[in-house]
Amino acid sequence: MTLTPLVYWAQRHEEIYLRVELTDALNIDVQVHENVLHFQALGHGAKGQHEYEFSLEFLLPVKSEVRHKSTQRQVNITVRKEQRGWWERLTAQERKPVFLAPDFDRWLDESDAEMEIQEKEEKRNRLKALRHSEEGFVSLKTGFLFVYNLVQFLGFSWIFVNMTVRLFIFGQDSLYDTFHTISDVMFFCQILASVEVLNAAFGVVRTGVIPTLIQVVGRNFILFIIFGSLEEMHHRPVVFFVFYLWSTIEIFRYPFYMLGCFNTEWKTLTWLRYTVWIPLYPLGVLAEAVAVIQSIPIFDQTKLLSIPLPKAIGTSISFSYVLQIYLILMFLGLFINFRHLYKQRKRRFRTKKRKTH
Repeated sequence: MTLTPLVYWAQRHEEIYLRVELTDALNIDVQVHENVLHFQALGHGAKGQHEYEFSLEFLLPVKSEVRHKSTQRQVNITVRKEQRGWWERLTAQERKPVFLAPDFDRWLDESDAEMEIQEKEEKRNRLKALRHSEEGFVSLKTGFLFVYNLVQFLGFSWIFVNMTVRLFIFGQDSLYDTFHTISDVMFFCQILASVEVLNAAFGVVRTGVIPTLIQVVGRNFILFIIFGSLEEMHHRPVVFFVFYLWSTIEIFRYPFYMLGCFNTEWKTLTWLRYTVWIPLYPLGVLAEAVAVIQSIPIFDQTKLLSIPLPKAIGTSISFSYVLQIYLILMFLGLFINFRHLYKQRKRRFRTKKRKTH
């Protein structure tokens, strides 16, 4: 005996919706032939786990293409009408089949369906207007990000090229006057880098605020507090290594972002951007740590930036204690940022592999 599932139907001006009450349906076969829909599937219906089937001859012509989607609870079928219009009933026979009932969850009268179309059209127009305004904002945002990354690329490229040329010309002597020849441009680039924190905070770019804040604050602390406030540090070779490692990373990072503003990619640059930081970032943090350690006795001697205490105690706390705490935080920040960058790299190349497959 043929078992028939419960079928619920609703319509719009252009489509017919059928909902077949079959749980965990398998081997679903839905076809429309000569205006008759044939359905067959194995599933759990009103009579338990069995093979269920039914046929429906539509009132008016429909297109032969039919879409169906199975969920855990039911099978949803969509059939397109040959001509746009409202049907007075679903089937050619006036008496509806016993297994067929209205789908009140989706049921609309003709006037309600017209109103639904009008609402969809209004929503489409609003989205179109919103898209136009967003495109204007995107173009403004794209221009801003491109100019920012270009300026940073030019600044760090000047630093990198200048230091490289001076190293070849003056050799070891160039290590001792790095601060006086490079610091002005480095100050400019690192102050400007604060914009990256704001970009992340306000959603201009999709990246984590905390890793960006750690990098910008960490570099500016080294640049302004350790190097900038201590004249004794200006001639230390460690300045050369810190500046050189910073600029080497950035001459790959910023042009990558520049191309990304226009959804363009150069594979070699992408690989370099996501790879060179692996050795250079820890080396940069190590060089920064050396600079902090070298500055500690200077802060102890000069009492610079010491934290005053009440007169009753009559002394002050040396800034070197703050630096010792900062060293611990520095390596904690290295762990956080390294993990963040590694996840970025893994996600980037996993996505690219998926696309190629």
